[in-house]
Amino acid sequence: MQNNVDADREGKSTETVQTMPALNLPSNFFFFIFTLTILYVAYTFPKQQPKQTNLVIYVHDYFTGEEVTAITVAGKAGPTFDILKFGTTAIVDDPVTEGPSNKSKIIGRAQGIYVNSQLDGKAVFMVFSVVFNDGEFKGSTLEIQGYDAFGMKEREFSIVSGTGHFRFVKGFGILETVFIDMVSLRAILKLSLTVKHY
Repeated sequence: MQNNVDADREGKSTETVQTMPALNLPSNFFFFIFTLTILYVAYTFPKQQPKQTNLVIYVHDYFTGEEVTAITVAGKAGPTFDILKFGTTAIVDDPVTEGPSNKSKIIGRAQGIYVNSQLDGKAVFMVFSVVFNDGEFKGSTLEIQGYDAFGMKEREFSIVSGTGHFRFVKGFGILETVFIDMVSLRAILKLSLTVKHY
């Protein structure tokens, strides 16, 4: 019986030795060379650098007059909403032009929302798309978002995304008021945009 047990043990040992994988030196060597090659290519291959585009556009924002481009849709004061009062929301579809004059060539629209988000009414949160429908960037868009304390001479905002020519965009802009009539709520805004994209 002892002989059988010993034989079983020897058989098991033999099986264990037989099931262990043998080292394959040529295969491991080629894997090592392949890995080094991939790492070399990854670190030495020239990476695509983003392009930078700078442009200046003008947005014509008219709450009154024959060519109204912005309307208030909600607020605290019932039917007499006022964008200069905290809590008021406005929808805009403003023309975008190459120059500050209302006779300048229209190259797109600024479409989105303003919300008066400051208790004293002196700032709005804006989120809108600049939709280019003419010129070099026709068919492209830029998505703009930010804080606009409209009493300041210059305000900075974010450019958070884009489409077409401006895919994968990152950037910022400087907003200046070229003209404003606080009584009639009509303004012309200059947007100086700096964006990086591929």
